[in-house]
Amino acid sequence: MKRLRLSRQRGFSLLEVLVSVLVFSLGILALVSLQAASLRMSTDARYRADAAFLADQLFARMLISLPADAPQFAHRTGGTACNSNGAAATNPSAVEWLAEVSDTLPGAAADLQQIEVAAGGQVTVRLCWQQGGDAPRQFVVSNRIQWQ
Repeated sequence: MKRLRLSRQRGFSLLEVLVSVLVFSLGILALVSLQAASLRMSTDARYRADAAFLADQLFARMLISLPADAPQFAHRTGGTACNSNGAAATNPSAVEWLAEVSDTLPGAAADLQQIEVAAGGQVTVRLCWQQGGDAPRQFVVSNRIQWQ
């Protein structure tokens, strides 16, 4: 009787081990996927922080320039988001800033960026970039420059 009972249980431990390896493997795959998503989100957050810093730099550059130079900062004010057209900025400080944007953000060519300068010192900056095969990202910030 004992012999029959042992033969029916043969291989059961192996099956338990295989199932536990499968569950463990699925857990590891989930952790790897979670890590990849975390890295992607962290990179995206870094680029948004860089965009905010760059916009703040432009506002500071405008603040130390003469009020009469403000229209020279306007850059590609026509078109749609991340598909701008129009005249390029002529202010040397703005041109330098656009080069910094291209160097800092991935896929952020100068002709994709927009700087709108409205009456009363209202300035709107739209920064666009695209990393790899991801969808284009944009960061829009508006500020009022008050020269003293």
